[in-house]
Amino acid sequence: MNKEEIIKFVSFFDEIKHQENSQDKKEGIEFWFARDLQKLLDYSKWENFNSVINRAKKACETSNHNILDHFVDANKMVEIGSNTKREVEDIMLTRYACYLIAQNGDPRKEVIAFAQTYFATQTRKQELLEERLEIQERLKARKKLTETEKELSSNIYQRGVDNQGFGRIRAKGDKALFNNSDVSMF
Repeated sequence: MNKEEIIKFVSFFDEIKHQENSQDKKEGIEFWFARDLQKLLDYSKWENFNSVINRAKKACETSNHNILDHFVDANKMVEIGSNTKREVEDIMLTRYACYLIAQNGDPRKEVIAFAQTYFATQTRKQELLEERLEIQERLKARKKLTETEKELSSNIYQRGVDNQGFGRIRAKGDKALFNNSDVSMF
């Protein structure tokens, strides 16, 4: 895929996304309709695409996820010409379901290969983001611990406790913190 096709894929994937039950798009549940994804992934027949969906459902089940949390049967009206509509079956998909569908699609299709790469990249970005947030939380907790320990040390020394007394207080605190285990090994 060239750069224009990649941009087109990503923007179309974002365009077919829906938000449910929210006026604020950041808080609503995002989902995609399978028939829209079918077009994006270059499947011309619903029957062929539905077999990919069934493999994705099997992967979902095998990985101990509830299928109904990610694949929700739905019906929608589609135009069939002459300003008439008819109801067709469709499936509301989570991002995870879209990922599973891409992983179970025909890798000989360039768009499927790209979708697989796209989801792998997005997954890695999410992992890195979560890792960064975890590091920030840990640093914030360490900073708070340092400030608290400085304050505690100051209070202890202001009350005239010497170094040996401070050591005993610390040892008792560490023992309580580490559930009465031998803290000397730390």
